[in-house]
Amino acid sequence: MHVSRSDEVFYDVVASPVGPLLLAATAAGLVRVAFAGEDHDAVLSGLARDSGTPATMQRGRLAEAAGELDEYFAGCRERFGLPLDLRRVHGFRRTVLDRLPEIGRGATATYAEVAAGTGSPTAARAVGAACGANPLPVVLPCHRVVRGDGSLGGYLGGTETKRMLLALEASWRPAA
Repeated sequence: MHVSRSDEVFYDVVASPVGPLLLAATAAGLVRVAFAGEDHDAVLSGLARDSGTPATMQRGRLAEAAGELDEYFAGCRERFGLPLDLRRVHGFRRTVLDRLPEIGRGATATYAEVAAGTGSPTAARAVGAACGANPLPVVLPCHRVVRGDGSLGGYLGGTETKRMLLALEASWRPAA
């Protein structure tokens, strides 16, 4: 099998207030952010399977992504400006992920509201599934999507992480 340079995956693990985060990218952009609870080795195996080549650790190559995450956790960044590689995400899942950055920092939207925003008002459960499969949590803020009754709902990084991210964003001063 021929592997193009754009399919090669490189990664690093960076410290964060929510624990170690695996950052993985291709030449096209950031392809995966994974919490420690997701089993980084399993995530890397999946990326290797999808790309046809093992992921390689390249410390420093993800410095821009690590820097933007540091700024986010410091309350200095509302939106990420990183190139993203979402080539592996299609259909309704992609539509949902594309809408997530529209939910501003410190705000939340319900699964039903996101579904309505995609033009599929009865697809709240599918929105939940799309958020649960988000390859770029934090960067694409699925933590801002909550249940209709205001309760948190699930989160790939765990409900405590979701609660912490929402509290962090609520503490930020309004954007200038």
